[in-house]
Amino acid sequence: MPRPTPKPSRHTPPTNAPPEVVSPLWLVKAIAITIVVALFCGYLTFCLLFYQGQWQLVLHPNRTSAAPAFIAGIPYQLIHFGPDESATPQLTGWWIPASPRARYADTTILFLPSGDGALADSIPTLSSLHNIGLNVFAFDYRGYGQSAPTRPSQKNMTRDVDSAWQYLTNSRAIPEQQIIPYGTGVGASLATQLAVDHSKIPALVLDTPHADLLKAAQRDPRSRLIPLSLLFHENFPLATPLATLKTPKLLLARTSAADQSYRTAADPKLTVELSISSDPLYNQSLTRFLDQYLPPAPASQLVPSAAPIR
Repeated sequence: MPRPTPKPSRHTPPTNAPPEVVSPLWLVKAIAITIVVALFCGYLTFCLLFYQGQWQLVLHPNRTSAAPAFIAGIPYQLIHFGPDESATPQLTGWWIPASPRARYADTTILFLPSGDGALADSIPTLSSLHNIGLNVFAFDYRGYGQSAPTRPSQKNMTRDVDSAWQYLTNSRAIPEQQIIPYGTGVGASLATQLAVDHSKIPALVLDTPHADLLKAAQRDPRSRLIPLSLLFHENFPLATPLATLKTPKLLLARTSAADQSYRTAADPKLTVELSISSDPLYNQSLTRFLDQYLPPAPASQLVPSAAPIR
């Protein structure tokens, strides 16, 4: 019986070919690419952190734990308003009513603070407005004073101003034509935008604005490392809306030079340079402006304005 033919083995005999060697140049390139990618990711992280925290360059809030008993000796009402989705009020404000027969008892100042400190820092101005014979409603933005501890921003502060407007026009039923926004610091930008959005507002008062803040942010050393003009969104614009706003404007400057936006603001406007905050020119300018642009109250309702409270 014939023996079966053995099948050929599939085993390949080893060769004497040298092992494959990785090029050192390739390793250098791989390491370089890894470093570049890591630096790029780090840079993007830095830009993201700046984008989220840029408000700290232009806004400087203070928190307070208690409201004052009086405002320069004036009684007032502590108001909680602006409820969130859970119906919890987010904003705290002060309603300072004028005497029923005061000179401007039918007019309410909506006071928008500067964005530095807290509302308590504005007590001298609030007292002066009350002594002229005006109702005053002032409040802390979220993140300030006794309002909700939310991070402040231009977007959030704009929403807070709208909440204050809704409180005055809806909860207190004050007609739009009897409300005058008064903005100081970054509040000047917010007051101007409110006047743009509501054409029935009779007048606007801006006091030493701090707005159009891109140039201010550019002075920070960190801004040289990022595309600031693309990332910056806390600008609080003022010059552009003022240039076309036809609402009568009282523009107050407390420095030797008026804000550039004052020069390009549309008429009608009255620009006044004040040397110090207690200058009698402040009261004179306000009453002159209000008398010019507000309908006169019946003579039977007028009483002399209260003397300034020391």
